Amino acid sequence: MQSDTDNVSARSNQVGDDPKWTTAIGLMSGTSMDGIDVALIETDGKSVRKFGAFASYPYTELLRTALQGVIGHVPVAGPDLQEMIDDITDSHAEAVEDFAKRANINLSTVGVIGFHGQTVFHDPKNGVTCQLGDGKRLAVRLGVPVVSDFRSADVAAGGEGAPFAPLFHAALARKLDTPLCVLNLGGVGNLSWISADGAVIAFDTGPASALIDDWVHEHTGAAMDKDGTLARNGKVDQHVLNMLLDDPYFEAPYPKSLDRDHFDRSSVDGLSVEDGAATLVAFTAMSVKLGANLLPSPPLRWLVSGGGRHNPAIMAGLRMLLHCPIEPVESVGWNGDAIEAQAFAFLAVRSEKGLPLSLPTTTGVPTPQRGGILNFP
Repeated sequence: MQSDTDNVSARSNQVGDDPKWTTAIGLMSGTSMDGIDVALIETDGKSVRKFGAFASYPYTELLRTALQGVIGHVPVAGPDLQEMIDDITDSHAEAVEDFAKRANINLSTVGVIGFHGQTVFHDPKNGVTCQLGDGKRLAVRLGVPVVSDFRSADVAAGGEGAPFAPLFHAALARKLDTPLCVLNLGGVGNLSWISADGAVIAFDTGPASALIDDWVHEHTGAAMDKDGTLARNGKVDQHVLNMLLDDPYFEAPYPKSLDRDHFDRSSVDGLSVEDGAATLVAFTAMSVKLGANLLPSPPLRWLVSGGGRHNPAIMAGLRMLLHCPIEPVESVGWNGDAIEAQAFAFLAVRSEKGLPLSLPTTTGVPTPQRGGILNFP
């Protein structure tokens, strides 16, 4: 962990009646680029004592459109990029301020904020991962220490820089029957396989909601295929699906990770809106199946988080292919919309305490890797 001061603020340990617990806020804006998730937890960086409030804040259409224009490559430094970074950061600040007001949270009681930033490009094979956001600016505005830039140290050390939620998944799953898989269906899909002895394997499985959302938005103007209606009224084009699945990524060993725009969607062009949605849903489900084939042993169950769990077409496809219980994480009392934001609150506390954020089996980093930059107000 790096910081802009050698003296860690005492406030980060002044929470509740036990100094080892920290109240932390996590902020996540994922590859779906639909907005900002804000979550509060109380944690020691190894377990979670309490789950607090959660809320989501959509990006403005103007900001989302601007982000669409820079994804898929490293943005060029300059005034336009700085303005976008400031806009992203200020949007997160406004979300936290509103969140604290609505949940009656005094920010002086919050020990640390985990600020993921907005991923616009991820190419770990070439040592690049790019999340836009200014941790120092956010800390100054909110008056709370902020941990940012979670992924760079992992990539610099030779890791994939993703996925980053598996240690949080493992902490939550300690009392559950294992082996199990936690599957996050955000813009990109990723899984955490947790063994009976607590070992964790993780990797990106393939596309999740991003390709479907982009297809639907392009053809209908809607942000998503609500309730999977289009996909359920369409037919899978097997030839196109086979073309999509003909990617060496699926046979590559884990750990591995993906950029949001890794897959070429052009083979779907020419299909009807419904058939395209159905084919992309099948692509997502088959990607998970191919990932499952790589695991050391089949999980007893799959617990699904992220927006994709709300799509009945995706969930039906997974149940057809995986032949074991496929349940939203709510079935074990977790919040599937909040879990990624909660994870970055958890990781922020781990970063402050000098604990690893990633492992050789989760990102391929050579040794357990610390990370994050600590910014003080």
